[in-house]
Amino acid sequence: MIEVKNVGMKFKMSQNRVNSLKETIVTFYKRKNKVQEFWALKNVSFSVNKGEVIGIIGENGSGKSTLLKIISGIMKPTVGEVKVYGNIVPMLELGSGFDFELTGEENIYLNGAILGYTKEYVESKKQSIIDFSELGDFIYEPIRNYSSGMLMRLAFSIATEVNPEIMIVDEILSVGDSKFQNKSSKKMLELMGGGTTVLFVSHSIDQIEKMCDKVLWLDHGKVKMFGETKFVCETYRNFLF
Repeated sequence: MIEVKNVGMKFKMSQNRVNSLKETIVTFYKRKNKVQEFWALKNVSFSVNKGEVIGIIGENGSGKSTLLKIISGIMKPTVGEVKVYGNIVPMLELGSGFDFELTGEENIYLNGAILGYTKEYVESKKQSIIDFSELGDFIYEPIRNYSSGMLMRLAFSIATEVNPEIMIVDEILSVGDSKFQNKSSKKMLELMGGGTTVLFVSHSIDQIEKMCDKVLWLDHGKVKMFGETKFVCETYRNFLF
């Protein structure tokens, strides 16, 4: 379902600390703005079969979120290529595709359109999305009036009710209160058991061990290890402690 071949991602970072507009102008005209190249990912390769759940682990700054954005099509790699066979629902920044002037109900249709679904299909899923989100009559209110928890519940409900072939998940199971977290975890397990291919980032190794078939360990943008869940997680724990 997913093939990642020799992917690298380079960012350019300014080394100059500019504290004022005057300094910005002077730096520009003197051409003294130094730029440093930073490779967030280097030579990353792996493949994912249909229905597999792949955990992605690594310390902060290891390139996990960058990799997910590249696979989702949000970012284009500097080098290498990614091939994806199937429709993707990226659950990276929940609510990022919302229009805050529209109601929750209207945003269900908006997000469905963004994900490529017909109005008729979204209509058939709308009530189950509303029910799962537990928003009640708030679904008819503009989402600018929502709390962050309400927004996250709606975004999660939309993403998981459209039966994606491939799901990209970044620390998503911490949304809402403990009751909703338990419900969202069960929903994720249902999708995983139903044949959905999943890439799953989490800082919880226990969660990774519970949910994943294989694990990809990234370290400073490079693949440190990729393989059977128990072995990779045990090795990672020993590395940390």
